[in-house]
Amino acid sequence: MFYETETNDHGLPRDPFKALVVPRPVGWVSSIAADGTVNLAPYSYFNAMGDNPSYLVFGAAGSKDSQANVEATKEFVCSLATWDLREAMNTTSAGVGSDVDEFELAGLEKAESKLVRPPRVAASPVAFECVLHDVVHLPGKTGALDHYTIVIGKVVGIHIDDDVIVDGRVDIRRLKPIARLGYMDYAVIDDFFTLERPG
Repeated sequence: MFYETETNDHGLPRDPFKALVVPRPVGWVSSIAADGTVNLAPYSYFNAMGDNPSYLVFGAAGSKDSQANVEATKEFVCSLATWDLREAMNTTSAGVGSDVDEFELAGLEKAESKLVRPPRVAASPVAFECVLHDVVHLPGKTGALDHYTIVIGKVVGIHIDDDVIVDGRVDIRRLKPIARLGYMDYAVIDDFFTLERPG
């Protein structure tokens, strides 16, 4: 099949786009509002961009508390969502008021960060402390900006649980990160294969 995205005439019950760009890591973003309220929300439009220096990006549709908080305070933390934390991660995706602390909502313990104010998820084996680099506003179908927003953070510190390091390398089988697929589907990464680059 082929369809033009402008008309989105794929003829399927649900738009297949997000089911095709998979798997997508889940960025579990914690931030602090100007009034001190802590926010925690998962983002499946998330990835790393570059490694020297390291940058992370997450994308928000519409006006989101995380985006507003990061723009106001210029910092955030991204904790890794893992198999053991899947239910808590899902709880923090609820559309609640900006005055709600999702750490408390999901029964998650906060851990203090070293270089930025927002806390990290204590139970997560990996967390990235970030300072805001830039915010990019993408136009929606009507051309209006702020429909989609890309938040770019420079990674200034990384926490790794020593238990997931084996023989000097991070062991993905111990991490068990979860990834977003299409629809309401997720995957857990607990196996891998290796391919050496030619040349």
